[in-house]
Amino acid sequence: MFSTHLLNIGWHIAAGIAAMAMGGYLLATPKGTAQHRRQGRLFVVLTLMVCASAVIGSIFFRFFPIFAVLTVLVLYQLLSGWHVIYTRAAGPDWLDAALAAGAIAWVLWLLPRVLGTEPLHGGNRVVTYSTLGAIAGLITYDVLRWVFPRRWHATLWRYEHIYKIVASLFAMLSAAVGNLVRFGQPWSQLLPSAVGLVVILWFFRRNYRERPQVTSAA
Repeated sequence: MFSTHLLNIGWHIAAGIAAMAMGGYLLATPKGTAQHRRQGRLFVVLTLMVCASAVIGSIFFRFFPIFAVLTVLVLYQLLSGWHVIYTRAAGPDWLDAALAAGAIAWVLWLLPRVLGTEPLHGGNRVVTYSTLGAIAGLITYDVLRWVFPRRWHATLWRYEHIYKIVASLFAMLSAAVGNLVRFGQPWSQLLPSAVGLVVILWFFRRNYRERPQVTSAA
């Protein structure tokens, strides 16, 4: 059992390093190309491996409330942000509904364990509650998407893809900092999320500035 635990940790670390490296590369390279799509799929696969090993570790080895909720956040953002590439202007579909329902069920199952398994003091409380708040905000947005005017989706899907995929990358980085950095907690663990928001806003601005040109060309 001990060797199995170490194997799972090794798998988690290797997949995490590869996923974050690929995510950083994707941020720096041109978007919308065939290469970007291929490498984006690889990022998704690597991140799914990270989440799978995290779930296995939480269920079979040791449960950490912070990392349990981070796993929900990363997985939900990843799958939802990836799926929106295929729905685009059509808006949410049955898979979006299933993802939201699954995330809600998972969070409701986690809540008593997160709040009751390990006392939440100081940094644990800040990071765990902020992560739960991020999940709640995402689910609320995804539920509201069902009542948005249909024409909104043609514009919003790009922003949604940017936010969810980039946020998944920086949430993994935040988890890595939480595991490796022992000083300055919880702020050192929250710093990657703050940097991620700045990066997301920069891509939002770039997308907004480029959109009229794309529309005119079309």
